[in-house]
Amino acid sequence: MTLVLIVQISQAQKWQPGYFTDIKGVKTQGLIYPNPGGKGPIKDEGFVSFKDDEKAEPYYLSTSDLQSFVAGKDSFVVAHAPGNETWAKKEFDFVRVALNEEIKIYATRGAGSGGGGGKKVHVSPVMGVGAGSYGASYGGGLGISLGNGGGGGGSNKLSYYYGPNTANMKHLTDENFKDIMSEAMADEPEVVEQIQANRFNLRNIEKLIAYFNKVKATHQ
Repeated sequence: MTLVLIVQISQAQKWQPGYFTDIKGVKTQGLIYPNPGGKGPIKDEGFVSFKDDEKAEPYYLSTSDLQSFVAGKDSFVVAHAPGNETWAKKEFDFVRVALNEEIKIYATRGAGSGGGGGKKVHVSPVMGVGAGSYGASYGGGLGISLGNGGGGGGSNKLSYYYGPNTANMKHLTDENFKDIMSEAMADEPEVVEQIQANRFNLRNIEKLIAYFNKVKATHQ
């Protein structure tokens, strides 16, 4: 998997506090650089650079080494493209966890309704996962973009999925948006009321998620 993570921040800020969870479920905290450049340790796989602290020697972590990682306020998990889709010509990639409730919302770019056919994958910033949620304000993430082979960005439409986990992701569409988001956010009736009143849709879903997190925080 040729997976490049492009962080739209200054070089001085390229190392972000965070952690990764390996394939055995072991969590390691330190500093992550999502766009180290050059060749990774395993051909055709994405990778990040990691070091235990500021003075430690960095080392690479390939996609097949990880279940997930967090860099700053952005959280990503390794997911299998649902159905007959492919992401960046591969079946596995990183997706952003936009909403971490019982019904989760995942976000990625370059994903179609089926048969991805070499599309790039770009993931927007904002919400993450963890104790509560990272990035409680709209647009509060780092601007991490996952692409195929570098070059930064792209205009591919941002796609959203829903499900209890990545193994059961389905497309979030205009048609099912109201029902799915009302169920996902059922713990906050105030938010559900706004969804049912058609105040939110796929085009402003990030504002909806930020609103939900804000309301939820007042009840904790």
